[in-house]
Amino acid sequence: MTARHPTIVATCGGFVPGSWSDAAYGPMLLHAIALARVEGRRPRVAHLNTAGGDQRHIEGVELEAARLVGVDASHVHLFPHPNVPDLRAHLLAQDVIWVSGGSVLNLLALWRLHGLDVILDEAWRAGVVLAGGSAGALCWHAGATTSSRGPGIDVLADGPAFVPGSLAVHYDSDPTRRVVHEAAIAAGELPAGYALDEGTGLVYRGTELVDVIAERPGGAVWRVERDAAGDVHPQPIQPRVLGALRAAG
Repeated sequence: MTARHPTIVATCGGFVPGSWSDAAYGPMLLHAIALARVEGRRPRVAHLNTAGGDQRHIEGVELEAARLVGVDASHVHLFPHPNVPDLRAHLLAQDVIWVSGGSVLNLLALWRLHGLDVILDEAWRAGVVLAGGSAGALCWHAGATTSSRGPGIDVLADGPAFVPGSLAVHYDSDPTRRVVHEAAIAAGELPAGYALDEGTGLVYRGTELVDVIAERPGGAVWRVERDAAGDVHPQPIQPRVLGALRAAG
């Protein structure tokens, strides 16, 4: 079974420290699985760590975290070449595609070279939940601010625009992101959008924002837009704190 509507979960979250494993599925990832409405079998989750360079030790951590909650997981990597014979068939067979953080610029470049952006669009429209944290949240929006070029924060104005508007991440933990993001919207370099504190996220149904969520109390999601005078004054949105969920089907 798939989500009732094309669904995206864009977060500053995902994995959390494990109690005796390196990492565990956190509330955001479990919520993405819940939105896929899997019944009578184990959920299928494909992990994409293109933004992090497909490091094999990360792959092991992700797959172990999935095993511990009863998820049938795969890790789709593009280095040195795709590790599945048919990317389209594999990704369309998933319930959730989770995209981890890293360089959103590198991610988008490789996705476009391999046609993965087109495949993910098809999967999204077919009801596969697209989700991710940090770069894995930015990659669905029309524009973003990113540290991908380093060492400062730069504007990404040509995102794939699965959903409209711009996004910033790590808004509370990296003050430079707030300055650059708000300046870019004030200057018209980026469209209005949202910004995420650590542990918060957005849920889109189609292109409409339908839920604002958090892993724990304390963080905020920000609406960032330019007013009639050309000024930007971010407005906080109080997120809904997610409860405990289980993934096993």
